[in-house]
Amino acid sequence: MSWEENTTQAIENLLIYASAKGLIETVDMPYFRNLLLDAFQLDAPAGDIVPMADVPQTATALLRTLCDLAVEKGLIEDMTYARDLFSARLMGLLTPSPKEVRAHFQQCVAQNHPEQATDDFYQMCRACDYIKVDAIAQNVRYFADTPAGRLEITINLSKPEKDPKEIAKLKNAPSVGYPKCMLCVENPGYHGRSNFPARQNHRMVPLSLAGQTWYLQYSPYAYYPEHCIVLNSQHVPMRISRGTFDRLFDFVQQFPHYMLGSNADLPIVGGSILNHDHFQGGRYHFPMDDAKVRCQLKSPVPGVSAELLDWPMSTIQLSGTDEQTLIAEASRILDAWRGYNDEACGIFAETDGTPHNTITPILRKEGEQYCLNLVLRNNRTSEEHPLGIFHPHAPLHHIKKENIGLIEVMGLFILPGRLKTELAALNGYLTGEKPMVRPAESDPCAKHYDWLTEVVARHGLVQTSAEAEAILRQEVALVCAQVLADAGVYKRDEAGLAGFQRFMKTLGYEA
Repeated sequence: MSWEENTTQAIENLLIYASAKGLIETVDMPYFRNLLLDAFQLDAPAGDIVPMADVPQTATALLRTLCDLAVEKGLIEDMTYARDLFSARLMGLLTPSPKEVRAHFQQCVAQNHPEQATDDFYQMCRACDYIKVDAIAQNVRYFADTPAGRLEITINLSKPEKDPKEIAKLKNAPSVGYPKCMLCVENPGYHGRSNFPARQNHRMVPLSLAGQTWYLQYSPYAYYPEHCIVLNSQHVPMRISRGTFDRLFDFVQQFPHYMLGSNADLPIVGGSILNHDHFQGGRYHFPMDDAKVRCQLKSPVPGVSAELLDWPMSTIQLSGTDEQTLIAEASRILDAWRGYNDEACGIFAETDGTPHNTITPILRKEGEQYCLNLVLRNNRTSEEHPLGIFHPHAPLHHIKKENIGLIEVMGLFILPGRLKTELAALNGYLTGEKPMVRPAESDPCAKHYDWLTEVVARHGLVQTSAEAEAILRQEVALVCAQVLADAGVYKRDEAGLAGFQRFMKTLGYEA
């Protein structure tokens, strides 16, 4: 078959997929066929079409074929970024317009079906390849019991590795400054660049939260089911305030099947994006949700129950049915914590006018009951811990060095993709295939060697690769538990509990 015939067939397959997934109506196929022909600079279809026997679950393989054809014809470069840009362009032609998406979502909400509104929006984002379903499926994911509780560990493999040629090209790519960041409302429809993703197949829906316009979207590389982002319509920095709580409660009242939380608003203890105010949420039960109560408190506020959770990250759990009372109390706790010092626990509210104390808030609703977790954070540094006192300490950096954001706070760890190959290489040491000799500094295993010697001392050598993998997975989870312990401002010992209770007592809470 000629290139034209192969391309026509591949276009037809994508149209059949889009129709089956509800992205387009069958009656509109001629229109969308013409759009795709134009993308391939074809004046007309060529050859006979063979109907696709089975519609795939995702568009990934269909888009790969179309990108191969585009490369063959010289329409795009054979680079990952160019393929990604072209794929988004093609799917953008088939994705319902912002107006259609918005109208359907708002109609569902108006008919008191918020769950259907998010379900349909989520499924559309999966179907149009905005959510990278197949890439996400490559991630390593497992659960492990640790002193912190049962943690969920993921190794993030969903973002493709770039080859050296591509890295060199990206290094020389000009800085455009548009959109200002990945969360800005200017992203949907954007054609992308070598160093900025295409977003033609990206859609957001507007929400009214506490009288302001915010937008709901899904994360393209979702870390858990229905991982959504709720973002400010303006490009303004993260700021935890009473307004944060107003918006959290307004959202969860409108979409009670979703939890919602915010990263902290200070460096080190915040997430990777501090320059655009946003929340993250979704429909998921996190390890933190299974945490037991460490200490029940007598609340000074009628209608508000308060507990300290048995969780490495110092967490106050407020619950009640009256949202305004909870908002007021959360704001009072935030204000008190912002200015709180406890030298015995190494907590100082500021240094030379630089603030250190903040909160990571998380809200969910169960029936009529709201459950608000306030996780106390402090971003102070020291000579001993230059990256953060309440941050993963240096001996853990070979596994996790990045900020401990909202998702990790809740017990779901997102570890770098390099760990998959590095842990596979360490496997041989545990089975005795490799001698216990420190690797050269250039060897990726070198940074793990001190930890590895401790692992071998604890477990000894094992017979099979499967046994070694199980041990390494468990030991990685133990490192993650220690990461949370390092990041907790009040430790889970008697001194830590006493310090936590001292703070709560200043607010009128008695143990």
